[in-house]
Amino acid sequence: MDTVGSDDRAAPSSKNQAPVIPLAGGSAADSTTVLIETARAWLRQDPDPETQVQLRGLINAAGDGDSAALVSLHDRFDTRLEFGTAGLRGEISAGSNRMNRVLVSQAASGLASYLLNHAKPGVTPSVVIGYDGRKNSHIFATDTAAIMSGVGVHAILLPRLLPTPVLAFAVRHLDASAGVMVTASHNPPNDNGYKVYLGGENNGAQIVSPDDKLIAAQILRVAAEELVPKLPRAAYETAEEDVVRAYITATASIAHTPRAQVNTVYTALHGVGWDTTRRVLEQAGFELPTLVDAQVAPDAAFPTVAFPNPEEPGAMDLSYETAREVNAELIIANDPDADRLAVAVPDAGESSGYRRLSGNEVGMILGWRAATLAAQAAGDQPLVGTLACSIVSSPALRAVADAYGLDFADTLTGFKWVSRAPGLIFGYEEALGYLVNPTTVRDKDGISAAVSLLSLVTDLKSEGLTLENHLDQFTEKFGHFASGQISVRVSDLSTIARVMTRLRHTPPEFVGNVAVAQIDDFRWGLGGLPPSDVLRIRLVDGSRVMVRPSGTEPKLKVYLDTHSTTGTVEERKATSIAALAELEQGMRDLIT
Repeated sequence: MDTVGSDDRAAPSSKNQAPVIPLAGGSAADSTTVLIETARAWLRQDPDPETQVQLRGLINAAGDGDSAALVSLHDRFDTRLEFGTAGLRGEISAGSNRMNRVLVSQAASGLASYLLNHAKPGVTPSVVIGYDGRKNSHIFATDTAAIMSGVGVHAILLPRLLPTPVLAFAVRHLDASAGVMVTASHNPPNDNGYKVYLGGENNGAQIVSPDDKLIAAQILRVAAEELVPKLPRAAYETAEEDVVRAYITATASIAHTPRAQVNTVYTALHGVGWDTTRRVLEQAGFELPTLVDAQVAPDAAFPTVAFPNPEEPGAMDLSYETAREVNAELIIANDPDADRLAVAVPDAGESSGYRRLSGNEVGMILGWRAATLAAQAAGDQPLVGTLACSIVSSPALRAVADAYGLDFADTLTGFKWVSRAPGLIFGYEEALGYLVNPTTVRDKDGISAAVSLLSLVTDLKSEGLTLENHLDQFTEKFGHFASGQISVRVSDLSTIARVMTRLRHTPPEFVGNVAVAQIDDFRWGLGGLPPSDVLRIRLVDGSRVMVRPSGTEPKLKVYLDTHSTTGTVEERKATSIAALAELEQGMRDLIT
């Protein structure tokens, strides 16, 4: 296994022989013939000149005996990009195992069939469709709108490229049966994706089982029975700017009049966040931040970052540079579709002069703020509501819920689960996703999270405090929670399966020098949660380890958490950080 350090997508080596699977009773040559004919059939359906040229070249080369071309065709056609609870996401390229106009057209038709089959008698189902600034996002969105309209679904396209949270908002605001957002969030530049939301009793949340399986079955039926050029198409509606203005008003309303102004830097990481964020901040009364000019406009090439994810090393370097120039007190960053928020604060101990807070740090202080505001609103009445986070996020949020007498829910990873917690008043996951206004948006929202955080920071500044001071206040009240993560990128996904199998069949008795108290396996479901390929290791000192395969990348992910309530704030920090270092080394020894 290789520790993360390269962002290159795992791909078959041209030196390898094609993984030929002979037909029953047939030869490898027969299999190759079938493969090439499958590719030709796909090519005949493809409306995209770019992927046509790409696939035609591979077909011709494979027909001439080019082993590398044959390997590529196998990789593209031996399987299909699976539609699941995260929708679709993958590299833009030709083939059933890639994102392209054929696959998206089949997905649109399949989703339309699902909506028509589940509509109440006499009711026309509707779908609202959004898209970001990535390559082909607008094309995939308009293909979807035309195809869904063609079979009788009322299709509404958002007026222009917009953040994912605006689409999630629009599903509820327009009372749509479903929503589609064309985005790959913070994936590599040549990726795109297709997220599906459901309205009605789902409140505009992302799809979960069994709906994902029902939609996937319809998509496969379309792929088997229909030809993309013959799918009916019709005119669709384009939404007015009213829906965007409604989102802006709803999001600005969660702020109060700032009691101080904060010198802030903002970056959109070449995504679609700035225009909407600017309008929200203006309406809420905040001074506009200094912009990272090179990254503020949408750009599908993402020219200044190797990987457009604020969690990745180097992604925020330009924001640090800008912040040093203006002596900023705070940096806020959205990922390219603005559903995530990254935060950085001044730190003289860092070479950049700034430290990016972890998702857990931001999540626990926003959760604390949500609990405090809920308690203030309740007054003398019983405090009711739920704080929720994914099972791999810090246990800190549970401590907040316990302290305030609120319910707590831990969920599987993904906001499709977090957003569905009953009575939710705040939810988050450690991968920079926060849900601060569940009555408006049932998904993570990097813009409303920025507004909530800025409200907190301006309040703190009016009291002579900083965000770092507030983190120390959290440690003083709840103890210090330290979190870390190990991400191991692999070139062969079977490597991850072998590690998970080894941990299950030969469970460790120690992690480092700390004894294991209990191992929980979520494989068959646990504590009311659906089945998931996750292991939770609890240690006798109260530390916790979560191990799972990534749902979107070829990685094994390990989440580490320690906690200390002993001594001063600084002593609590030192104790938990030392325990975290030992935990990390112990887990690296176990998984490599």
